[in-house]
Amino acid sequence: MICSRLTSACLPSLWIDRAAIHSPWLLPADASAHGPALDHHLLLNLWVALALLTLAHLILLIGLLARRHSEPTRLWRIEHLPLAALALLFASLTLKAERLWAASRYTGASPTALQVEVTGVQFAWYFRYPGPDATFGITRPSLVAPGEGNPLGLDPSDPHSADDQVTSQLVLPANREVDLRLRAQDVIHGFSIPEMRLKQNAVPGQTIHLHFTPTTPGTYAILCTQLCGLGHYRMNATLLILPPNQFATWLAAKQKAAP
Repeated sequence: MICSRLTSACLPSLWIDRAAIHSPWLLPADASAHGPALDHHLLLNLWVALALLTLAHLILLIGLLARRHSEPTRLWRIEHLPLAALALLFASLTLKAERLWAASRYTGASPTALQVEVTGVQFAWYFRYPGPDATFGITRPSLVAPGEGNPLGLDPSDPHSADDQVTSQLVLPANREVDLRLRAQDVIHGFSIPEMRLKQNAVPGQTIHLHFTPTTPGTYAILCTQLCGLGHYRMNATLLILPPNQFATWLAAKQKAAP
């Protein structure tokens, strides 16, 4: 349980951008508000594992070198007490990991969070922003036509669809909470941004919410971490974090350029 949750929450992918490494632990640079807590818990788990490994080797070494005693040994001291201590240790680590996981998965985003829909399709990511009406338009699978400029199947008869903005680059403002709605059109895709400490599957037929707050302006890689077909290797996109005023300018320009 601990390994699976921490791996998915703290190690978003096996991809590491060497230019972004600023830590002797070889973790990607942290650019999100929730990242330090995840990194701290990951390093705590590694230190605990190292300490237990050292202790196990010391016990083996002492057992080889120490004299054997014929007197009976009390089991509670050599078995029951260490097992109880280990159970308490791992229970506390599990509870901490569950709280960190729930903070971004099961706790709702702020009502003022920026709403962005993320759709995975073989082999691309699309990002949709609601227009001034702050409402996403209806999409229909029968209307999906990437070659005609409608990769998400927006319904033109829905007035809320007219001002939706669809892009192939995720652009977000720094220091503002973002609520992502993850979707997939065909198969399961793995949405991952290592520097944001994010990794979540996009599952067909489901809308999965994931919220976070980016803190550091810059450009970051968006990856697919699920083998989704022959073109999986090229299913990537970029995340651009801008200062709030520049993001407002970018969004206004997109809305102005919309037909």
